[in-house]
Amino acid sequence: MGQLDHVLEKNRAWAEGIKADDPQFFQRLSNQQAPEYLWIGCADSRVPANQIVDMPPGELFVHRNVANVVVHTDFNCLSVLQFAIEVLKVKHVLVVGHYGCGGIRTALRNEGFGLIGNWLRHVQDVRDRHQSVLSNCDNEHDQADRLCELNVIEQVGHVCQNNIVQEAWKRGQRLNVHGFVYDLADGILRDMGLSASSAESWEQVKQNSIDELIVRPVRSGRQKKA
Repeated sequence: MGQLDHVLEKNRAWAEGIKADDPQFFQRLSNQQAPEYLWIGCADSRVPANQIVDMPPGELFVHRNVANVVVHTDFNCLSVLQFAIEVLKVKHVLVVGHYGCGGIRTALRNEGFGLIGNWLRHVQDVRDRHQSVLSNCDNEHDQADRLCELNVIEQVGHVCQNNIVQEAWKRGQRLNVHGFVYDLADGILRDMGLSASSAESWEQVKQNSIDELIVRPVRSGRQKKA
């Protein structure tokens, strides 16, 4: 018996269950891909994109990496972004962070090593840029949650500033970029109030979101309810 037979058995059971409910599901799925959403999220196993928003296969195009970072030199992420916008014609790009993110906590503590340390330098840049905001937090837990929110704001900015998105807006393509934070404690997506639909709107949207963070309490999973 193979070591991963249980995984294959679960796959077969899942596929059979889908076909029992909808015999034509996989045939339709194999003929087209027309999602309206691109999800850029964290690779954390506790944050499964489709399940969180209750969408079936085919409705959500997904890119995930540690700490949901968008880097202008990351050809993996940029290829996904370009394909989603220019080929699939998605209407919405969702940048989704999550409270309790190990990458965020590691960056905050300067604990990264090897390749992950280099990758999380991008998050540490966010930390250093917004030190005045983080210093207002009472403890490390709150700092991590706030850094998670700030990281989403900055990564939404990186999406908006990318030439793929800029060119889409210039040619009049309908495209909105949003920022959310997922809460592991209750399964709810928190809207960060970030929604940009043009190059001109982004800077004001970003500043409004940062100003809001400064005046409101940290919304950590430990202390809030939906």
